[in-house]
Amino acid sequence: MDRETKELLTRIYRAAVSAADAYSCVKKNLALEAEAGRPAAGLPSALLINNSRYPLSGINNIYVIAAGKAAYGMAKAAEDIMGDLVREGVFVTRDGGGKALSRIKGFEASHPLPDGRGILAAGRIMELAKRASEGDLVLCLLSGGASSLMVLPAEGISLKDKQEVTRLLLMSGADIGEINCVRKHLSAVKGGRLAEAIFPGRTVSIIISDVVGDDTGVIASGPTSPDETTYLQAIEILKIRGVYEKIPPPVQEHLQKGASGLIPETPKPGDGIFGKITNFIAASNATALVKASETAAYLGYRPYILDTPLAGEAADAAKRLAQEAFGHKRARRPTPACLIAGGETTVTVRGDGIGGRNQETALAFALEIQGDRRVSALFAGTDGIDGLTDAAGAFVDGGTIKGASDNGITAGIYLKNNDSNSFFKKAGGLFSPGPTGTNVMDIGIILIK
Repeated sequence: MDRETKELLTRIYRAAVSAADAYSCVKKNLALEAEAGRPAAGLPSALLINNSRYPLSGINNIYVIAAGKAAYGMAKAAEDIMGDLVREGVFVTRDGGGKALSRIKGFEASHPLPDGRGILAAGRIMELAKRASEGDLVLCLLSGGASSLMVLPAEGISLKDKQEVTRLLLMSGADIGEINCVRKHLSAVKGGRLAEAIFPGRTVSIIISDVVGDDTGVIASGPTSPDETTYLQAIEILKIRGVYEKIPPPVQEHLQKGASGLIPETPKPGDGIFGKITNFIAASNATALVKASETAAYLGYRPYILDTPLAGEAADAAKRLAQEAFGHKRARRPTPACLIAGGETTVTVRGDGIGGRNQETALAFALEIQGDRRVSALFAGTDGIDGLTDAAGAFVDGGTIKGASDNGITAGIYLKNNDSNSFFKKAGGLFSPGPTGTNVMDIGIILIK
């Protein structure tokens, strides 16, 4: 791919990510209202959150909890805005994603597989949550990745057990809703359990969505949302994905006890605790797609946001997107054009290679469009990370496969082995912007000239 095309794709990607900037998302939705009649003194009289007013006279303490890949930026914004009004806070984000704050204690932990640091952070979060009482307000700042970063196994389940279940589900092709259903039923913090701990304190959650449909019960495994899933559904998901017999016995026993009613279910819709909780979405994949569209238009491309989200198996999604590109050309629609898709694919791992869903989508797309020099694309995670690699995704065009073949690299073999990262390391095309500090799923940007 030529340098100019890479730069165009990169500009559109960076603009999309900037629309979901963690700091800005909080700053747009959190403010202090100055005391009436005393603007010079600037004494705050109320907290304004998403157009709702919370008089400070009715709040005893303000606590801040932040978890996810965007946690640091969100927590910093909250501290910068509220300052000394924050009694105490805790944030947890992925390795390298956080810096020290004055009033909000920071933790870093592992993603996507949880580790002991995540347990330590979740323990501190739950301690703070349980201190909240009537008259206190807890501001929860949630974003994608919190399911792994804020981990507190249910009684009888070890960290090793949770790591193994997570690993099996990630390799099985399960989507985020399925994975988080299981996680919620193995956790002491997810599936509304954090809200349960905060009650009778009031909870307001500002959320950056990383799931299709922006369901707050799925984002971050819904720590402050009612859970409509059950233990029985968690068991069914594990069986459908073919991993139930492989999960550790303590996990099987825990889920069976829950399905039998021997362990209380997660808090459900209608539970009284949710009468004191407000959850709202501050940014989502749609936010990024709209900005990508605006940027493409500014750069001289006719933008089209595709109705069909990036979803399902990565290779299948790539075929559908290639057909969209070919259909655009057959219909003789205006060019140059930019097709934009968002969502999150899955990969059922059958090989032993290294990759990620975006790199696998890119490789499969390159195979579909090979020979068509008028089509180029970038597939990347808005968090700047793809799978267990240092890349966010990859650039491809109609010459990618031939270029690789000319150098003795057979793309089909790498795709079959789920080894897309190795392919792009050898053939070129890796996109590695580094962690972005936010997460609104993935984006596919296709240019047609």
